[in-house]
Amino acid sequence: MAMFNRNKDPNPDTRWWYNTKTNQVEHGDIGKAIDRMGPYPDRESAERALQAARERTEAEDRKDKDWQEKE
Repeated sequence: MAMFNRNKDPNPDTRWWYNTKTNQVEHGDIGKAIDRMGPYPDRESAERALQAARERTEAEDRKDKDWQEKE
């Protein structure tokens, strides 16, 4: 029979976050939720959080401009 290891979490947190207050990538629940962007599946995605948000905003701004010009 296998024994449960109390020191090993059977469901480790796999999420990554970008903390907008500290400008740091975090793994797990470290900073306040209001200061975090995410979750992201990996560290690299969390590191790109601000750039990805900027790209999405720019793309939506272009869509809005195109839509307004059609009216």
